[in-house]
Amino acid sequence: MGLDFILKEKISLFLQVVSNAFITMFLKKVNQEISDYLELEIIPLYDHFDKAHQRDHVRMVIRQSMELAAQMEVDADMVYVIAAYHDVGLCEGRDRHHLVSAQMLLEDAVLRKWFTESQLQTMAEAVQDHRASSDHAPRSIYGRIVAEADRFIDPETIVRRTVQYGLEHYPELDKEGHYGRTVQHLHEKYGRNGYLKLWFTESPNANRLELLRQIIDDEPQLRRFFNEYWENIIKH
Repeated sequence: MGLDFILKEKISLFLQVVSNAFITMFLKKVNQEISDYLELEIIPLYDHFDKAHQRDHVRMVIRQSMELAAQMEVDADMVYVIAAYHDVGLCEGRDRHHLVSAQMLLEDAVLRKWFTESQLQTMAEAVQDHRASSDHAPRSIYGRIVAEADRFIDPETIVRRTVQYGLEHYPELDKEGHYGRTVQHLHEKYGRNGYLKLWFTESPNANRLELLRQIIDDEPQLRRFFNEYWENIIKH
């Protein structure tokens, strides 16, 4: 193992430690009452959604939102609330979930204990703007943070969740039908001409997106991924 490689590994580890320290400090800024309220009343709502949007998803979006926000001059409480609320509107379906989520945030009287009307409006707009297929850029830094955090691009997870979503919402399709739907969705959203946009060029998502696109472009590899997840999901 070369000295250059070892040095790069040490630098990478050091930067990760520094980053984690900043994130820990940022999390300490969050009002404990707000955190407790979200944990007890809001995050449990995700238990009723599809497998791709349950507690593990919202916690991932919260964690990544806080990681991004730790590098910026933003309100930690607002970031936390936006991330927690971003998908609660799935209770009324996927098509309008970003609008319903924003409305639910605005109508939550409890939040008025901690936030002004202006802050609530900014948070609602951020929730509205998080959707990958939105026809406009997020209107604030808060919207860009949650939009980026919602785009955790792990190729294996994305393929698996696409298959899971298809099984839950299109049970009439056979295996080939699900494969065709998976390919179409991946190209439409994540492909080189897809609608997904990244808002921070320094985000780890940029490298992950390129890796995913290479898989999408390699049909035999994508087919192998699909077959593997299909068998695992069907068995369970």
